[in-house]
Amino acid sequence: MTASKRVVHVISHTHWDREWYMPYEAHHVKLIETMDTLLETFEKDPEFRSFYLDGQTIVLDDYLQVYPEKRDLIQKLCDEGKLSLGPWYILQDEFLTSSEANVRNLQIGHRDAAKFGPISKLGYFPDSFGNMGQAAQLLQQAGIGTAVFGRGVKATGFNNRVEEGPSLESPYSELLWQSPDGSTVLGLLFANWYNNGMEIPVDPAEAKGYWEHRLARAEQFASTPHLLLMNGCDHQPVQTNLSEALRVARELFPDYEFVHSNYDDYVAAVQAELPANLSLTRGELRGQKTDGWYSLVNTASARVYIKQLNAQNQTLLEKVTEPIAAIAHQLGKPYPHGMLQYAWKTLMQNHPHDSICGCSVDEVYHEMKTRFAKSMEVGKALTAESARFISGKIDTSSFASYGEAAAPLVVFNTSGYEGSSVITTEVEWSHRFFNQSEDPIEIAGIVRARTHGRGYLVNAAGERLACTAEDLGVRFGYELPSDKFRQPYMARAMRLTFETGTMPAMGYSTFAWITAEDSGELEPSSLVKDDRTLENGLLKITVEEDGSYSLYDKRNKQQYSNLGHYENVGDIGNEYIFKQPNGDIAITTKGVKASAIAIVEDTPYRATIEVVHELSIPASADEQLAKEVNAMVEFRQRKAGRSSELAPLRIVTRISLEQSGKGVRVHATMDNHSKDHRIRVLLPSDTKATTHFADSIFEVAERDNVPSKEWENPSNAQHMQTFIDTHDSNRGLTVAGKGLNEYEVLQDGRNTLAVTLLRSVGELGDWGVFHTPDAQCIGVQEAEWMIIPYGGEKERFSAYREAYRFPIPLTAFSSKLHEGELPLEQHFLKWSGDGLAFSSIKINEERGDQMVRWYNLSGSTTSLAIHPDSADNSYVSNILEDKSSEQIANTVQVEGFKIVTIGIPQK
Repeated sequence: MTASKRVVHVISHTHWDREWYMPYEAHHVKLIETMDTLLETFEKDPEFRSFYLDGQTIVLDDYLQVYPEKRDLIQKLCDEGKLSLGPWYILQDEFLTSSEANVRNLQIGHRDAAKFGPISKLGYFPDSFGNMGQAAQLLQQAGIGTAVFGRGVKATGFNNRVEEGPSLESPYSELLWQSPDGSTVLGLLFANWYNNGMEIPVDPAEAKGYWEHRLARAEQFASTPHLLLMNGCDHQPVQTNLSEALRVARELFPDYEFVHSNYDDYVAAVQAELPANLSLTRGELRGQKTDGWYSLVNTASARVYIKQLNAQNQTLLEKVTEPIAAIAHQLGKPYPHGMLQYAWKTLMQNHPHDSICGCSVDEVYHEMKTRFAKSMEVGKALTAESARFISGKIDTSSFASYGEAAAPLVVFNTSGYEGSSVITTEVEWSHRFFNQSEDPIEIAGIVRARTHGRGYLVNAAGERLACTAEDLGVRFGYELPSDKFRQPYMARAMRLTFETGTMPAMGYSTFAWITAEDSGELEPSSLVKDDRTLENGLLKITVEEDGSYSLYDKRNKQQYSNLGHYENVGDIGNEYIFKQPNGDIAITTKGVKASAIAIVEDTPYRATIEVVHELSIPASADEQLAKEVNAMVEFRQRKAGRSSELAPLRIVTRISLEQSGKGVRVHATMDNHSKDHRIRVLLPSDTKATTHFADSIFEVAERDNVPSKEWENPSNAQHMQTFIDTHDSNRGLTVAGKGLNEYEVLQDGRNTLAVTLLRSVGELGDWGVFHTPDAQCIGVQEAEWMIIPYGGEKERFSAYREAYRFPIPLTAFSSKLHEGELPLEQHFLKWSGDGLAFSSIKINEERGDQMVRWYNLSGSTTSLAIHPDSADNSYVSNILEDKSSEQIANTVQVEGFKIVTIGIPQK
């Protein structure tokens, strides 16, 4: 039914950045005030119909933490439809949080919202700094058909001012948004931002001008008679006189119908009258067709140390703790749902866009580091408990044939991919427990007298392995039994480094340290060919005089040259946006002799070359920058340059090749004494390609090397999750990182991949002057990446699997000699499928089923085969883990770019 006149839907809300230009607790105080006012307004004004709590349930967590007695009142308002909760736990940055973190965000948001009543089924992305390409598929799988977003399609300027003119990708604020798999949702763009209805005047004279302007702008982009006016903004207090303001509006503009609305009513009204000619926008919304200055992509490199902690934390929970707990559950151990949810919530409190993006005041990051530490301590403790439980069921008694001092070691691979890796871990044996009446010094002496640190390592088949062993001597330890008081002990310990050999994709292998006077040295072998060359069966790497390196792929006879030069330039931008000073010339290591090049590791399983660069770079920007920052000169108008004063920059690079390695591992340590600059590593690919591929949220997104004609920003930096890739039909180069989220493909004729390692800036940016000295990242900074060459298009998915494996650590547990029901090596989930990426395995809270997720990296349908023992009575699920009637056999067809979740009932 068509509306007889234009309907103005006024939706009350507040966009609640949990922390940003003030620390969390300062914002928290304002939240309590806002919520108190809201509850009072609902009580006093029956015409005040609804309020949208920003699509995130954590707002209520934070309020009820202070006023738990208000829970019943909030429940009543939810029952009456006045408050709408969910669908998210927090409003995340979509590109800087992992695929599974985006899913857990929806899962926990839904679970928490359901405790109060109906869940808001609205894909709410009001201020994400760009939107992921698979959003429509994620939303559809969660039963959500509409997405609301503020960025990525239309350019926004300083302080979120919308540029004049129609949208470059849609003439309307309504459009269709489609994921690569074809899933489509209705997209609603905040064409006039989410504050276009804030602070509505009650004075008729003021209201007339206000509404004439606001209505005209809303009508400019609306495709239906239904106009959206958002009554709120960032940390906006509740407009308590809104009902009066709307009565004035009705008197002034009788041709319009003014409604204090809500999203459910507004979306339903819009959907009923949508035109047939809506634009279709596919994939990522990253502001590709804008001038490129306000895409805010450089938040991917602000405070890199925060991104590294986040990557470590996410990887621990989703790729280690949950899988090992799922395996232990399969063997009879209760799954730690509550503790895992606590760990995820603690982590996700660091995921709001102004937090994880590094664009807040320094105090925010002091607290974020504590949250990361808390979440990771929980993850490590749960991992250890699960590993202990599983290890206790493994029959290690066969190692007793080597003697009672044999020390079993169980190593878990939970990456989802088979492979070999070098691991450094510790084993203990000859435990001697003691109580308070015994002398620890005497106990240590007893253990020392009956043990020594000589011996060798064997695998489950009894084969001796090359191993570097460091005797740690006798040391103190303790156990915390579940049925008695803590048990201190003294034990002998060794630190072992070795290559595991191929391990199960989701399972474990068992090794043992064998105490022996004669270790029976293996035949010596080495990956070192000369003082600058390392070589294994697949790759050969040679370090040049300037510290760069050449990589030869033996399989495809392809050479990659000049890899690893470092580039340093000035940065007079802010935490949001990189800006190189006008006329600034890059300082690079190209052609400059390295200070030192030396072999620092030479073992049968790994060799490492260390390169030292000693550079002098400007100590900071010049004095002009501080003046421009304090005067709020917009960054594009700044004239500051780099200081003439120099400071040392020492970069120590370790380049490692493993015996079974399919790529080269690189670790860089940068001792940063300078401000206002950026450091990148340059990796020329020499591929003949016009597009490249970046690991993103449940996809490897294909992006153009050359930006659109509208792009004006000299920098074309972009987001990645784990890796960036470029390839043609003959050669390819994948570069994977650990918490390195920004890259650029240079237009230098070589398709060079430039990965940002460090960006130092001194101000927040945006709407005020907020100095951020910690964002200069002074001191020792580290970065790790892996370079994986391969034979072009036909081999790219194999390279991607190596890239996905790279950041996921193996988990080791020092066990004991005992009988058990499990063999020395075991898999718990076998699968195969060309072009598929493994994502997660966890246990569903309601049913106790294993929930396993993959996604198709290709556009073609492929077969997912699951080991028969794991697939009985399995069913197709979704990201909310709902059980469907669609049962599968051992094989399921996965359509192009599809995310598939399989439920496997517990036996």
